[in-house]
Amino acid sequence: MAGLKPGAPTPQSLTVHEASRVLEVVFSDGAAFRIAFELMRVCSPSAQVQGHGPGQEVLQTGKRNVTLTALEPVGNYAVQPTFSDGHSTGIFTWDYLYELGQHQDALWQDYTARLAAAGADRDTPMPSKDAGHSGHGCGN
Repeated sequence: MAGLKPGAPTPQSLTVHEASRVLEVVFSDGAAFRIAFELMRVCSPSAQVQGHGPGQEVLQTGKRNVTLTALEPVGNYAVQPTFSDGHSTGIFTWDYLYELGQHQDALWQDYTARLAAAGADRDTPMPSKDAGHSGHGCGN
């Protein structure tokens, strides 16, 4: 399997842990991460979450109990998860999964701070689609 960046670590194994709602990824450099489905969902690299440019990110709420219903390979460089809330448009490259795993503590702190600033929490339902964009996406 190849990453997008030359010489970048590539996954040696991907394990979906349904009960604990985490994706375990072991990379070729020995790094191993357990990435919560919720973090994957709120940091999805999709345009639905990240928007089409700076400042267009959509704060994701109500994703505490999201699960993975499918995890499909995309070529030899990524996977495309389908989440229990129907979201299925994010393509997670090996490089992006590594970044999520490596920076998940900071991403999680940023996410919870953005929720608090928006007066929401992890269980607040998503606003209707016509409510506009708010908040920021995960690190790019």
